[in-house]
Amino acid sequence: MRARLVLVKSAATLIALSILLILTPAPHRAAAQETGAPPGAPKLDAGSWALIDADTGLYLAGKDPDRQVPIASTTKIMVSLVALDEGVDMDEKVTVSEDAAAYAGSIYSNVGLYPYDQVSVEDLLTAALVPSGTDAVYALAEHLGDGSVDEFVGKMNDKAKEMGLKNTHYENPAGIDDPENYSSAEDLAKMTREAMKYPEFRKIVAEPEATISTQDRQIEIVNTNLLVVPNSGYTYGSATGVKTGTSPKAGACLVASAESGDESYIAVILDAAGDFQRFDAATTALEYGFGKFENEPLVEQGDDFANLELPYRRDESVKLVAAKNVTALAGPGLKVARQVTHKEALPSAQKGQQLGTVKVSVEGRNAGSSPLIVQEGYEAASLWQKTTYWAGGLKRWVLQR
Repeated sequence: MRARLVLVKSAATLIALSILLILTPAPHRAAAQETGAPPGAPKLDAGSWALIDADTGLYLAGKDPDRQVPIASTTKIMVSLVALDEGVDMDEKVTVSEDAAAYAGSIYSNVGLYPYDQVSVEDLLTAALVPSGTDAVYALAEHLGDGSVDEFVGKMNDKAKEMGLKNTHYENPAGIDDPENYSSAEDLAKMTREAMKYPEFRKIVAEPEATISTQDRQIEIVNTNLLVVPNSGYTYGSATGVKTGTSPKAGACLVASAESGDESYIAVILDAAGDFQRFDAATTALEYGFGKFENEPLVEQGDDFANLELPYRRDESVKLVAAKNVTALAGPGLKVARQVTHKEALPSAQKGQQLGTVKVSVEGRNAGSSPLIVQEGYEAASLWQKTTYWAGGLKRWVLQR
């Protein structure tokens, strides 16, 4: 009886374990679903990340690039984009309110603005982006929202919708932790790419240090993005910006950009292992971009794309070749397609005459095109060639009857 009871208990335990194993997803399977990177891409110690080509916006690699997460002060990138889109006067003076100055303290990153300070829009943008001044970004949001921070945040959300950023929503302009203030790695990369089109933004985010002025004093500030700070221990020679962010919910975040030669990339690191690890992670992602991707001819001048049979000449043909190179980004995981269209051979054609086109796309996006031209010119068929052609056709028809 005891043996039977033990057997029953053992069977029940095995059944319970089996059910648990069935209901619990395999760890390696979950990891595979989280990763949006081609084989050989780096594994970064971050909650999510993304790497895009800054020129085309093509997504290249990442992990959970669409996951909605807190983003801390990287929120200020959208503040800048909205301000610059509106064509704000960079020299206009803004009076810092008591509410905005209240963020200057020990809790939030700030530049120490006082109530009623007079600061230019350019200096407020600089203070918001370089040392991540929360007091500065609230002063700017009030100014651009006609006195209402909520009004300006509404503009930020409108801009996100306009750009098709489906994983982005804002509740405040500084990135202070809030369930309704979130974005994703890829969305942040996209908005950064748009912001980097403005020379004013590019200039500010690349500055290792800067000085902002009020009506009665100057404030020295240093960039929190150590990639652009010389001798920081994390300096990255190709770095051109952009913005850090840190909060209890978001962890250590960094949006980084870099340029070398004809290549430029944007890397977004969210919830990194630590304040300094985010710089290592961004450098690794950017180096992967420069090392594995490059602009190269996806169509080369002289490439053969079609062979046209000449009219009335069964055994003669002419090649259509590309008239020029079509250069675009290529690398791991990027799907390249070439679409060829052409006319039938004309009765006669000169060398170099266009009879078709080859269009190139990368990941479904147009990357350029080249005319397809006649490699060697040819004359119209003679009467004898036409007679021979029709006679040959007639002979075959008779033999097949």
